[in-house]
Amino acid sequence: MHRGNRHGRSETAREAVLQAADDLVAEIGYAKVTIEGIAARAGVAKQTIYRWWRSKTDILVDAFAADSVQELTLPDTGAFHTDLRAHLDELVRFLEVSDSGAVFRALAGQAQHDPELAARLRAEVLPRLRARDRVPFDRAAARGELPADADVDLLVDQVVGPIHFRVLVTGEPVTPALLDALVTGAARGRPEARTAAGTPGPRSGTGVGRSGGGEGC
Repeated sequence: MHRGNRHGRSETAREAVLQAADDLVAEIGYAKVTIEGIAARAGVAKQTIYRWWRSKTDILVDAFAADSVQELTLPDTGAFHTDLRAHLDELVRFLEVSDSGAVFRALAGQAQHDPELAARLRAEVLPRLRARDRVPFDRAAARGELPADADVDLLVDQVVGPIHFRVLVTGEPVTPALLDALVTGAARGRPEARTAAGTPGPRSGTGVGRSGGGEGC
């Protein structure tokens, strides 16, 4: 019993640290966040944090991984067009508005000059995001709603990529008209991201690419 209580307290402290890191990035930006500040916000000692993480970046990677699972729910409407549009609406909200999106934008920026972080995002974060982005397409393929020869990986790239390009690179708004065009093109099995977005964008939502963008960091 005593061991279980200790474990429960540890998990509560860990969740408090993750939430504090999210909140602080959204409030003051990545550069100003410190381990000391996270500890004070979470109500834990710095030594407690260093038992689990080496740096604030490690905390934020773990926070984002947990948040993306909780906040991107992948609604199943039974039809590709509405599945995909619902997912894209949720993705835009997640990236642009939520504290978790602020964390992702901060990590993507930091990864441009932090090779270790870039490698970790490629290995631990981006594959999970891509797997979630694939879900509406895989459902549609299973239901026969996409052409038999549709390149699902390319469809995901060209639908999700322009959203990340606008959020992470240009700062242009992700408009309902853009989402409509992306969904319509994807439903034909011939995504039209180039004409809809004005650019093909980076590969499936990364923004942590090499100097010219793309999926790898």
